Amino acid sequence: MFSKILVLNRGEIAVRIIRTCKEMGIKTISVYANGDENAQYVKLSDESYALDGTTAAESFLDTEKILEVIERSKPDALHPGYGFYSENADFVKTVEEKGIVWIGPSSKAIELMGDKLSARKIAIQGKVPIVPGDSNAIKAPDEVIKFGKKAGWPIAIKAAFGGGGRGMKVVYSEDEAEEAYDSATREAMSYFGNSSVYVEKYLVKPRHVEVQIFGDSKGNYVWLGTRDCSVQRRYQKLIEEAPAPFMSKETEQALGEASINAAKACNYTNAGTVEFLFIDKTRSSSKKDEFYFLEMNTRLQVEHCVSEEITRIDFVKEQINIAAGKELSFTQSAYKPISHSIEIRINAENAKIGFVPTPGRINKFSMAQGPGIRYDGGYESGDAISQNFDNLVGKLIATAPTREEAIKKLIRAIDEVTITGIETTIEAQKLMLQSKAFQTGEHHTKWVEDELDLSSLEDLPAQELAKDDDESSKVKKTVVTEVNGKRFEVNVWVDENDLLQKSGTKKKSKRKAVSSGGSSSGNDSALLAPMQGTIVEIKVKAGESFAQGDVLCVLEAMKMENQLRATKDGKIKEVKVSKGDGVGSGDELISFE
Repeated sequence: MFSKILVLNRGEIAVRIIRTCKEMGIKTISVYANGDENAQYVKLSDESYALDGTTAAESFLDTEKILEVIERSKPDALHPGYGFYSENADFVKTVEEKGIVWIGPSSKAIELMGDKLSARKIAIQGKVPIVPGDSNAIKAPDEVIKFGKKAGWPIAIKAAFGGGGRGMKVVYSEDEAEEAYDSATREAMSYFGNSSVYVEKYLVKPRHVEVQIFGDSKGNYVWLGTRDCSVQRRYQKLIEEAPAPFMSKETEQALGEASINAAKACNYTNAGTVEFLFIDKTRSSSKKDEFYFLEMNTRLQVEHCVSEEITRIDFVKEQINIAAGKELSFTQSAYKPISHSIEIRINAENAKIGFVPTPGRINKFSMAQGPGIRYDGGYESGDAISQNFDNLVGKLIATAPTREEAIKKLIRAIDEVTITGIETTIEAQKLMLQSKAFQTGEHHTKWVEDELDLSSLEDLPAQELAKDDDESSKVKKTVVTEVNGKRFEVNVWVDENDLLQKSGTKKKSKRKAVSSGGSSSGNDSALLAPMQGTIVEIKVKAGESFAQGDVLCVLEAMKMENQLRATKDGKIKEVKVSKGDGVGSGDELISFE
C-alpha cells in the first residue's frame, strides 16, 4: 500500500480525498495557489507546497511546478480529483514514466475516453448508441455552420478534452456560430488547457443520466447504478440524485450493460462515469425509452457522493486499492439500493440574475446536521471564494428510504444552513426541490433556465463585517511562512488594533457589506460589472448604436464566460475597459449617451 499520496486538487474534493487517506493511514501532500495557504485542505494535509501562482494556469495547470513538487515531496501515488489534470493523458503519461502511480485509469484509457471524439468512436465499437455528430475536431466557425445546416438547428459545440459543461455552447442559428465557437474554444483552453472542440446534434429537453462504473487490473467490471443530473444551468449540474428516478428496471439494466461495454472497449481501470442523454417514453416520438452516449468521464465525479450513500462503498478508498493492484472489493450483486440520495451543489452564485458568480469572503458558515445528512465541503467561516477557480462551496446530501422522504429531508436541511457574506444557490435549489416539475420527473437539462420561476428569490441582506472600535483585545494570528516553497505555520499573539494601525488600516465601526446582487445592465447610463472577473471580449465601440438584448461585452469569472447584454436600446458613449482587464463588482465598463 502507498505511504504518501499527492492530492493534485483543491477545495472540497481535496478535503474528501485527504480524509479517506487519513483513515487508511496514508500521509498526504497538498499544493496550493496564492490565497489558498490557509485553506481547509491545506491545513488537513501532512505536507503542503506553494505553487506561486494566482490562476489555474499559473498553479494547478503548470506542469513544471507540479513536477518540481513531485521531485521534492517524493509521493508514491497521485490523486487528481476532478478537473485540472484529471483527464489530461499527456500529464498522466509523464507521471507514469516517473514511476509514480496515477490513482485513476491509464494514460491510454484517458487518451481514448477523455478525448470526446475518440470516445464517440469507442462507443460505436461497443455498439452503444451515440448522439448524431461529427467525430472530428472542428477548426473554424464555418464548420459549425456546415454541420448545423446538415443536422438541423440547434447544435452543440463541446470541448473535446473536458467535461462538466465547460466549453459547451448551444448554437440555434447560423448567425450565432462565430461567437459560440470563439467562446467555446476560450473556455476549453482556460479550463482544460486545450482549445479543441467538436459538434453534435443538440437534443431538446432530455434528461441527463449517468452510470457509475469500476474496473480493476484483473479484468473485473461492475456498474453501481444510475444518477440523474438533469437539474443544470449552463450545462453544469445543480442537483444530482441516485438512483435515477422515473426509469424502468429494464432501461437501467440496459444503461449499465452499455456502460460496461464502453469500459471494456478501452481496458478501463479504476472509477469512471459513463454519461447519457435520456428521453423517457412519455417524451419520445417512438413511445419507448431512448438513450444516447454522451461522454465518459475518466475520473471521480463531483456527484459520486450520492452513489456512495446508496451503496455504502467508499469510492476514494476503492480507487486507492485498485491503483495499488488490488481486486474490486465487491461484485455486481453489491448494487442493491435500499435508499434514495439527493445532493445539491452549493455554489457562490446569484441565481436571481442568471446564476452569475459571486466571489467574496464567507462571514458566517454553519451547516445542517441530523440523521441522513452529509456535507462535503472545503470552506469555513472567514474563507474567501476566489474568482480564479471553480465556485463550488460544498455539497449537501440527504439520504432516505424513498425519493419523497429524501426531498423532504434535504429541504429541512437547507433551512438549517447559514452562509453569509456571499450569495449562494441554496435558496434557489430549495425552490427546485419544492417544484412540481422536479417532484414528478418533468424536469430536464434546460428546465432551470427556460421554465423555472425564480422571481421570488431575495437578495442577500447586508452583513456586518467588523466589530465596534472599543473591542480591542489580544488575538491569536496564524502567520504562514514558506521555506523553499514548503508551508509552515507560526502562531503569534498580537493586539488587533495595533495590527491594523501598522498596516495603515483604520478599523471601521459596523461597516456594512454591499449585496452582491444587481444587474449586468448596471443602470440607465452605464453598464456595470455584476461580479469580479476578467474582460475577454468587447463587442461595441464608442459611437455605435445597440438594441435591447445585444451582447456588449463578455466577462469571465470562475472559468465561466458571462455575456453582458443591453436591457434597452441605446448608443455607446465610452468603452472604459480593454480586453484582458480585471474588474471588480460594480465597476463601470461602458457608458451610454
